[in-house]
Amino acid sequence: MSIDIKSSYDIFKIQQSCTIAAKILEKISKHIKPGISTEELNSICHKYITENQNAFPAALGYCGFPKSVCISINDVVCHGIPNQKTILNSGDILNIDVAIVKDGYYGDTSKMFCVDTENTKGLHLCKIAKKSLYLAIKSIRPGIKLREIGKIIQQYVESNNYSVVREYCGHGIGKNFHEPPQILHYDAYDQEIILKPGMIFTVEPMINAGSRYVYTMPDGWTVKTRDGSLSAQYEHTILVTQNGSKVMTLRSYENILI
Repeated sequence: MSIDIKSSYDIFKIQQSCTIAAKILEKISKHIKPGISTEELNSICHKYITENQNAFPAALGYCGFPKSVCISINDVVCHGIPNQKTILNSGDILNIDVAIVKDGYYGDTSKMFCVDTENTKGLHLCKIAKKSLYLAIKSIRPGIKLREIGKIIQQYVESNNYSVVREYCGHGIGKNFHEPPQILHYDAYDQEIILKPGMIFTVEPMINAGSRYVYTMPDGWTVKTRDGSLSAQYEHTILVTQNGSKVMTLRSYENILI
């Protein structure tokens, strides 16, 4: 497997795209409220990406995906399609997944939001999903096996009686939206890949409150938990540095502490 080692110029350009993607999640947060449609949230993101940042939403048209961001609510695991009929309600949890391309370089990130009132079960699931990502990030450094990322996530999530979705994974990113290697979020064979400085990839665990099993809706995109349980996901784009790692999509208010 050929894994691209990024040049300093590549890293600079990918960082620009990642910074934009992170800003979009910051900007959209104030619009997360009961009564707003996912289509309106999509439109706000699209306008900010294209008009304010002179970039392009990577999801739009990707393999036929019809919208600029993915918005996945409650039991939707990933790839939720924004639309006028889907309205946010108090207590909903939702993931907004933003990927952008600027000057031929990609950045990709997502986070969870809780609508208006607190959903205790949903918030706990989100907390575990986010911490599983943070634990994985803390482990990333040159010389470790790729599979350590998934092993750490799986052990932490399952110790909290949640499950890890196995059908979807993180991925290399750079001049292409998806590149090798695949980043599995559970302990699995990794083709003996060892992390090296200059590798850039996403880590994006999808965590279910019930079983790990999922299914795809007739629209060909929307993935839901098979048992109807809640699902949560957090995603960052990560650079392997000489001594550890750098979160390229870190939001301005975010502090990764374990």
